[in-house]
Amino acid sequence: MDTTDPLTTLPDTPHPAPLPLEGLEALDTLRGAVRGEVVVPGDPDYDEARKVYNAIHDRRPAVVVRAADAGDVIAGVLFARDHGLPLAVRGGAHAVAGYGTVDDGLVVDLSPMRAVRVDPAARTARAEGGCTWGDFNHATHAFGLATTGGVVSTTGIAGLTLGGGMGNLARRYGLSCDNLVEADVVTADGTLVTCDAERHPDLFWALRGGGGNFGVVTSFVYRLHPVDDVLGGVVFYPLDADVARNWRDLVAGSPEELNTIFVMVLGPDMPFLPERWHGRPVCGLVTCFSGPPEEDGKVLALLDELGPVVGRFVERMPYPVVNTLFDEDLPPGLYHYWKGNFSRDLSDGAIDVHVRYGATLPSMESDTAIFPIDGACHRVGPEESAFAYRDASFSAAFGTTHTDPADNEANIAWTRAYDEALRPHTQEAGYVNFMDTDDQDRVRANYRQNYDRLRTVKRRYDPGNLFRLNHNIEP
Repeated sequence: MDTTDPLTTLPDTPHPAPLPLEGLEALDTLRGAVRGEVVVPGDPDYDEARKVYNAIHDRRPAVVVRAADAGDVIAGVLFARDHGLPLAVRGGAHAVAGYGTVDDGLVVDLSPMRAVRVDPAARTARAEGGCTWGDFNHATHAFGLATTGGVVSTTGIAGLTLGGGMGNLARRYGLSCDNLVEADVVTADGTLVTCDAERHPDLFWALRGGGGNFGVVTSFVYRLHPVDDVLGGVVFYPLDADVARNWRDLVAGSPEELNTIFVMVLGPDMPFLPERWHGRPVCGLVTCFSGPPEEDGKVLALLDELGPVVGRFVERMPYPVVNTLFDEDLPPGLYHYWKGNFSRDLSDGAIDVHVRYGATLPSMESDTAIFPIDGACHRVGPEESAFAYRDASFSAAFGTTHTDPADNEANIAWTRAYDEALRPHTQEAGYVNFMDTDDQDRVRANYRQNYDRLRTVKRRYDPGNLFRLNHNIEP
């Protein structure tokens, strides 16, 4: 499979042949309709405009519309539709599958649209579709408020929320999509639709876990919660199945205010980790305790009981900081290939597979992360939103990240073998935000009992499948 081209794995849906854009008069019309920038090949900033987070996807769009507002989004959508161009939508550009870019098509880039307006009395925030979680957390923290967001601050709010949204507050406050209360969406016919529980409720339901299949979300309104400082950081242990089993028991018995993500990495060069562990396989817990400070000692004692601690940096910090701890280790421009699976429990068999592959991680940047998705995530029914796996308690993301494209083939093969070894121990599907370009055959399973309803919504809002550069739900 050509892993650099998502079109090789998308459904064979008929569309008009793209028109050549060189010298096209309509391009001038597009420029006249856009307040932001229209970037095409040959422009000085074209190479920068076409970049996405995952360098494995090195594509050359025909047009990039850097949208300043919803009007620009409408102009870009209509231009792509009218000229038969494949349409990619880019928020934070973090999609591991590279769906924020496309060869010979049009990219609607929301990254200039990053305003956040907080209503502290209502405990809500309206954020534009190009915001990152760093933008969002900065704005809401000024009021001592937060909602569940990503664990890397440069992740876009749009892609994370539309896929579901796991993060450091999920056990206490649910997924990002569970905290979405309203959205403005540009649909395939260029209409701007506001949806919530009462207005276009079918679209609002589908957005909460159904991915980018239904339109371009230009703004999101989230419910906020009182979160100020947290006990956050990371604890490292030797890579050992007993630590993973102890963590499994910790999740089952700990308060929802304590969110821990189990990770396997090669020991990083950090001051709190002794040098003898640098580059050696270790496991760890990314910790975020949003409970009262007087309980911190008990939390630290629980973490110490999981196994021999070889390095620990856990302290009180502002909530936004805990979501930046890995930003420097995962900058844009690395090469990524991921897989993911849901599971009702973390069986001993699954733990053995994880530990076996954790011992052979192929690069310092590669990792496995297992997210707990219990607590508040389970208080939403499996058909109340498009996120279908409400019976899953864990979501694993695993794969390779590296700096040299020469390693792509070997690292992709390693990740696929890891995925195959895990399949007997997991549920049929995984979190759409952890799926790569070759996972289109898992789309129906990813949405489970909600798939047919999602297809009905797709037919209503995008009957021509204009929004098909995603884990696609065919109309």
